[in-house]
Amino acid sequence: MEEDVKTLDSYKITLGNLITKVDIFWRKNEFVPNYHVSVANISRTTQLILEKIRKEFISKVSIAMEEVSGEEGVDIIRTKFEKEIKHLIEQYFSNLDKETSDLLISYVIRQNLGLGDIEILLKDPSLEEIVINNSADPVWVYHRKHGWLRTNVIMPNEARIRHYSTMIARDVGRDITLLNPLLDAHLKSGDRVNATLHPISDFGNTITIRKFSEKPWTITDFIKANTITYEAAALVWLGIQNELSTLIAGGTGSGKTSTLNVIANFFPPNQRIISIEDTRELTLPKQLHWVAMATRLPNPEGKGGVNMLDLVVNSLRQRPDRILVGEIRRKAEAEVLFEAMHTGHSVYATIHANNSKETVDRLTNPPIEIPKQVISALSIILVQNRNRRTGKRRTFQVAEVLEGGDPRVIMQYDAHTDTLKSVAKPVKLFETISMYTGMAEAEIKKDLDEKVEILKLIVKHNITDVNAIGMIMARYYTGMLNKERDIKAAAQA
Repeated sequence: MEEDVKTLDSYKITLGNLITKVDIFWRKNEFVPNYHVSVANISRTTQLILEKIRKEFISKVSIAMEEVSGEEGVDIIRTKFEKEIKHLIEQYFSNLDKETSDLLISYVIRQNLGLGDIEILLKDPSLEEIVINNSADPVWVYHRKHGWLRTNVIMPNEARIRHYSTMIARDVGRDITLLNPLLDAHLKSGDRVNATLHPISDFGNTITIRKFSEKPWTITDFIKANTITYEAAALVWLGIQNELSTLIAGGTGSGKTSTLNVIANFFPPNQRIISIEDTRELTLPKQLHWVAMATRLPNPEGKGGVNMLDLVVNSLRQRPDRILVGEIRRKAEAEVLFEAMHTGHSVYATIHANNSKETVDRLTNPPIEIPKQVISALSIILVQNRNRRTGKRRTFQVAEVLEGGDPRVIMQYDAHTDTLKSVAKPVKLFETISMYTGMAEAEIKKDLDEKVEILKLIVKHNITDVNAIGMIMARYYTGMLNKERDIKAAAQA
């Protein structure tokens, strides 16, 4: 690192037998931090020679990349590539041991059959988004901790970006062409991909990859990050325990799906849970009785599509106790879900809205437009917010839904103190719980205090594994939880 550079972070990631060093830093007079990747066990000189080998290899290979289709075809061509590349590497590098030879072969293979240096970025668990805007600009990434960063990864030309888009489309049985220049798909890893071709995107071909989180967010992560407080988490837990339907609202990138995953930590093990998503992002504890379903886009002929409404209607025939829905977008979906709430199912879903009032307005106006009186089947609205300037994600509001369908805020985020504060005592929430359980208000408050105590122990022992938290909840619901012993044991497992 040269002078006038402030290092923000530094770590290593491993891709196969390649070790890649990541440096994140501010450079003086630049307005965006840099994300710099370098392959630690391949020198710059070796990389230049490998690029020469790659170009020579391309000119020699008889099978064009465009002919690759299906996993079997890729395996056949990979075997052919390995033999040709090994021969070329032996010409340029004499007396290589097998380990180094395999390292160099895999490096060149990835540049031709895979997504090249993008695969290194995909391997970084700290990244949420990877964005290719065109071949003139560097690749951008969104980092969980540092926000948007400019990388030192650059696409050599527009053809390479288009090739990556075509390869992704082919893997999911679709195509992207000048006649069909837009693509929505997902990688085998679950990462969601959007691609566009020039001239639809003025400055060049684009690819946007929203990464599937290998390690799901847990309530411990949220509390440690100050995203939610112990008291708010305990209140949501109380609602879930008593089968009160909850809607998670927020803007794009506010963490709605992550929050849905987090509150699913509180589900009991003896109920049937069905999740419905466009692309599977939820990961629930293995102790749960869980069925995951995902929508499917139609094929190029317009056949075989399965939409969200199809799955919501189908889920009601599977005797669910709890239904999780990735996002409510249309009137038909909302009508079925609210009908499910009225018939005794607990529903948990996300919706685009910036506060609890806007959530109700969105539900009662086009395009969703359901009657306001129906909304009273919903009990809790949990609003998430992301500050685009600081990158902080916070629970912005916790609201209860009154008899007539209006929201009543009981917890509100204070930006000045960066805290979520209680602004009103729950009324309808406590009345509903009391009506179905017989608990007096003092007993409900005692129950909340116990939940806060359990959450503090979970955070104290830094239990961030979704299955470990699932085990604690399973023991809690079955009356077998010894708080100190079992939570400590979960931390050591």
